[in-house]
Amino acid sequence: MPKSLLFDFPLLLFTIVVAFAAIYNAAAATPVALQFKEAPQFYNSPDCALVVDKDRESVSDGELSILCSDRALHVAMTLDTAYIRGTMAAILSVLQHSSCPQNIAFHFVASATANASLLRATVSSSFPYLNFHVYPFDDTSVSRLISTSIRSALDCPLNYARSYLANLLPSCVHRVVYLDSDLVLVDDIAKLAATQLGDNSVLAAPEYCNANFTSYFTPSFWSNPSLSLTFANRKACYFNTGVMVIDLDRWRERDYTTKIEEWMELQKRMRIYELGSLPPFLLVFAGNIAPVDHRWNQHGLGGDNFIGLCRDLHRGPVSLLHWSGKGKPWARLDANRPCPLDALWAPYDLLQWQIPLALDS
Repeated sequence: MPKSLLFDFPLLLFTIVVAFAAIYNAAAATPVALQFKEAPQFYNSPDCALVVDKDRESVSDGELSILCSDRALHVAMTLDTAYIRGTMAAILSVLQHSSCPQNIAFHFVASATANASLLRATVSSSFPYLNFHVYPFDDTSVSRLISTSIRSALDCPLNYARSYLANLLPSCVHRVVYLDSDLVLVDDIAKLAATQLGDNSVLAAPEYCNANFTSYFTPSFWSNPSLSLTFANRKACYFNTGVMVIDLDRWRERDYTTKIEEWMELQKRMRIYELGSLPPFLLVFAGNIAPVDHRWNQHGLGGDNFIGLCRDLHRGPVSLLHWSGKGKPWARLDANRPCPLDALWAPYDLLQWQIPLALDS
């Protein structure tokens, strides 16, 4: 039997199981079996730093070392069946445009109830040489803190995993670039990772001070003096939490996870915001973050949170395209109703085929 057939059968098996898992994910509209193509292998340029000494360490030790190396570039993302197609495209874009792709360590966070072995197999089948680890996220504690927002996808507990990265990732990881799954890079991620945080900032992200900041909180929040004073002496601006550079050591030292949870607990008692996991980040960090050029988050390409209409790019250069909002490029392409900018996502789509699965009534 040809080698390719021997390889494809188990791959077909786990992709079908992944599809059935997607049935139970609220964000998946139609269960499908997915198979992804293998991506090309990407190599470091000659001037890249040596992250792991292959002469001194075994392969397994080397994989462990790069996941803890100060010389590696650490990327954190969530991983689930609903957005796996976007995640695969994002990974490919990061590697393709990196000058040192072999020095990148990916830290994936998946729900503790997800089938982690199937998720790992999906990533490994397309990226056999990828340095990565999957961390289980026990979302039971955060689930009790989540309030209903304006879009059901924003209420997924995994959407709040970015608040727990300092606890989930090993203490040897001091700094990380967090990326959402609905984006692609068209520039070297090392430039973003090199963002200076200064002496005090915990995170860096592009700020949008022209946005109506007051709209992110309810009238009840602004009419309460003890709450509205939260932003006193802070030039608070909106920032999107889908692209962030985070100092995990400072986060751990100052226990920002607890600070975020305290605002979520207050939200359960009195409604002070409407938009999922973003407002607690704004309450804790807005006005105290290090700036990043807007080119690193051309966000909003998925439209608003209700309709997902097509949008144009912001003015200026582009290093990262982000389909935040309701509309996702893979869904619009499959429906033959793409927006013009979805054509910029399509070259990174590793989908080989998909088969809709009919359910018995």
